[in-house]
Amino acid sequence: MTISIIGLGLIGGSMALALREADWATQVWGVENHPAHARLAQERGLADKIVSLEEALQGSEMLVLAVPVDVCLRLLPQILDDLPASSVVSDVGSTKSALCRAIVRHPRRSQFVAAHPIAGTENSGPGAAIPHLFTNKMTILCEKAASSPEAWQQVRAMYEALGMTCLEMEAEAHDQHLAYVSHLSHLTSFALALTVLEVEKSEKNIFQLAGSGFSSTARLAQSAPGMWTPIFTENRHHLLTALDEYEAQLRVLRQAIAQADGESLHKALEKANAIRSILNPS
Repeated sequence: MTISIIGLGLIGGSMALALREADWATQVWGVENHPAHARLAQERGLADKIVSLEEALQGSEMLVLAVPVDVCLRLLPQILDDLPASSVVSDVGSTKSALCRAIVRHPRRSQFVAAHPIAGTENSGPGAAIPHLFTNKMTILCEKAASSPEAWQQVRAMYEALGMTCLEMEAEAHDQHLAYVSHLSHLTSFALALTVLEVEKSEKNIFQLAGSGFSSTARLAQSAPGMWTPIFTENRHHLLTALDEYEAQLRVLRQAIAQADGESLHKALEKANAIRSILNPS
């Protein structure tokens, strides 16, 4: 099988490296429109060769869209228009509802499998690609009933070859859950960074005082704006609901601090400690 990865940044480049290492595909091709990124991808050997989108469509049994969600929303219908009857296309985007709605009546909808591998770092571009990014991680596959059994199994097999566990979910449920466990955490990290950068104008030593707690909390603020801006806007309905709840919790904590109410504050912090059992199940 020849598989083409469209977009050789962190996710696409890491996927190409991992698939080549796993020998799951006979050929792994890359499609990269950014000239500097294409050169770096070639230098790093992320793919067997760099091809045009037209070549990828003509010569691949599977294509994976590893581009920002707004680009994917524009590109996927065009790819389905020209997709050979025997080929399969998937994506890796962090939002699913808008994409699935955009192609719901496309005659080749069954050849598409909506997917979201839950993996990544704050880095971007071909230089950030690492071969074992997906190992022991989870990928979410959405809208099973809309995909053909053959396409579904092929995409599932690819993610299993990457060492991932597959979870099935509807697109709307995916977007709702990801708003809380991914998109909100990125948004608040950006907000923290903006807050500290604003203060730093008058407090020049603030970054000298920042410890590992700040670094770990603000790490996500180093993520690529070109990727996260469309995620926030496309999933704004669920993200705004999550943000309202987050602001409500902040108000509870703020009130306890303002009133020097140590008992209420301690109870809230103790309640928050329950997240430990979710993140680190025994």
